[in-house]
Amino acid sequence: MNTYLIKLSEQGKGLFWVLSIATILVIYAMQITGNPLRNEVAPAGIVSFELTGSLKGSLEIMNSWEGEALGWAKINMGLDFLFLTCYALTIALACLLVGHSLRESWPRIWAAGRWFALAIMIAASLDVIENLALIGLLAGWQVAFLPVLAKWSAIPKFGLVAVSLAYVILGLILFNVSKFTLQRQDLD
Repeated sequence: MNTYLIKLSEQGKGLFWVLSIATILVIYAMQITGNPLRNEVAPAGIVSFELTGSLKGSLEIMNSWEGEALGWAKINMGLDFLFLTCYALTIALACLLVGHSLRESWPRIWAAGRWFALAIMIAASLDVIENLALIGLLAGWQVAFLPVLAKWSAIPKFGLVAVSLAYVILGLILFNVSKFTLQRQDLD
């Protein structure tokens, strides 16, 4: 069983790096398509649109994107589906790999890794809901509920992403502390 876990961990590390590179490439593409969306009305571009929370605010943002910028907004929203897939898989796998590396020295933290991997999948689901609401607005549906739905999907999404990333960072710190402690013990 332990040999299986080691093999799984090695394969997971390779997949993690592939997913990380894909995520970075999609972030780069989203930055390019998102640049035309930043203006006085939407200083954070698409994030301003995600968090406005009102039909009036959403319409003001979309009006500020008239012409070519509105086309970029639609492209950016399409890329966000690829992005949410990449970041969710990357962070979930990171949670599982970090947890796996802590299974012996920090068993409770190891067990938490599965929960954080699940949390990031919930975040991706919220991202889908948010995107669908925003696409509805971009398609011309002037429904007051859509910007509210987008905002209240985005806020917990950002929170779940943040706590999952914090788990990965904390786990890496604990792993390195454990590794350093073991090396010191070997020297003594």
